[in-house]
Parts: sequence; structure tokens; C-alpha cells
Amino acid sequence: MAVATDDLVARVLAAAEPAERSLRRQMLDVLLSPAQPARMSYEEFLAWADEDTLAEWVNGEVIMTSPASLRHQSIGQYLAQVLGVYIEEHDLGALITPPFQMKLASSGREPDLLFVAAEHLHRLHDTYLAGPADLAVEIISPESVGRDRGDKFYEYEQAGIPEYWLLDPQARRAEFYQLDAAGVYQLIAPDQKGIYRSAVVSGFWLRVAWLWQQPLPRVLAVLRELGVV
Repeated sequence: MAVATDDLVARVLAAAEPAERSLRRQMLDVLLSPAQPARMSYEEFLAWADEDTLAEWVNGEVIMTSPASLRHQSIGQYLAQVLGVYIEEHDLGALITPPFQMKLASSGREPDLLFVAAEHLHRLHDTYLAGPADLAVEIISPESVGRDRGDKFYEYEQAGIPEYWLLDPQARRAEFYQLDAAGVYQLIAPDQKGIYRSAVVSGFWLRVAWLWQQPLPRVLAVLRELGVV
């Protein structure tokens, strides 16, 4: 007769020295946690993953991702504040931060930032965006470079996401792509002053050097330059 899971955990912990119990508890949690299903529908994925699950869905498979670095998070939060206030003040739509799914034809991705224009807000559901965002921003980390420059680049292009930003904090490199009339991403370089102007967030511009400053520029100072405050 099988021993109940709770019984097993209690016995293992009781046999350990007090100093070892915390470590054994963590090991047991990992060993006894439900296994990640091999394949699932997108609906099953949404039901399986919670807000703390670092994962994306691609062709029925779950792709686990790694926690982000402090620099990655700092740039993401900074852009969320600047873009978020700008979009709100001009009533342009919605800016959404992760974890939030964007459901494309064969994948469910979680961009670091996604912008949905006012005319496309009907695509938003409680737990996911049904269809492409108008702008997707990915902040590259060492473990995500292949996905961001490869799989996601082509998925976003094929899905018709009009604008895609690829930001690499380690290389201090920013790439801005916009769809041309043929539906192909074209790299758009900042102007001679290092300023990039968005095609979908009307009137918004970004001085690329801001992203690499440490500490990052004060949000209010940037909003003043943008004419928001």
C-alpha cells in the first residue's frame, strides 16, 4: 500500500537534523511537484500556468524561460513608466507588462512590453491578447537571444506586428524594426542625434542613449522632454 505524500514528507523531515530541514523541504517540493505536461492546447496552457510561471507556448509545447536580470528589469520598468504615461496622456491605447500572453497563430508569447492601439483594444481578453500587438518590445538576455532574434522575430513578422524593438543591455545595442508594405521587417536606424521615432505610438520618440545610462534618467525629466509634463 502506497504511503501518502504528506506522510512521506513528514517522515523525511522528521529524520533530518534541524539545520537540514529547510534544504530537504525545498528538494522535496521540486521532486514531488506535478510534472510539466509534454504537449497541451493553448487553453490547457492558460489553465496550467499561473502568474509566477516563466513559460511560453509554441506549437503545443511549453518553453520554460529563466528569471530576468536586474538590468533587464530596470530597463523594462523604465520604458513601462515613460511609454505608459505618454500613451495614457494621449489616449493612444494600452501598454501591458508581463506576465501577459500574446496569442499568435501557433504560439503564446510574453513580450517584455506590448502596446495595443486604441482601435485594437477589442483583442484584449482577461488573460491574453488574441492576436498581434501593435508594438512588441523584447529585452535580450543571454538565454533569450536565440528566441528573440530568431523564432520571435519571424513569428512577430508573420503575425503582422507593425513594430518590434530588440534591446540588448549587455551590448548596449537597440534595434528597431518596422513592417514595410510587403510585410517584411526593415531595420530603422535612429537619426543623427540618436533619436528613434515610433511608427505606431503617435508622436513618441526615444533617445537611445537613455537606455544605457546608469542610473537611468529620471522619468519626470524624460517626460518633460517629451512634452507630457
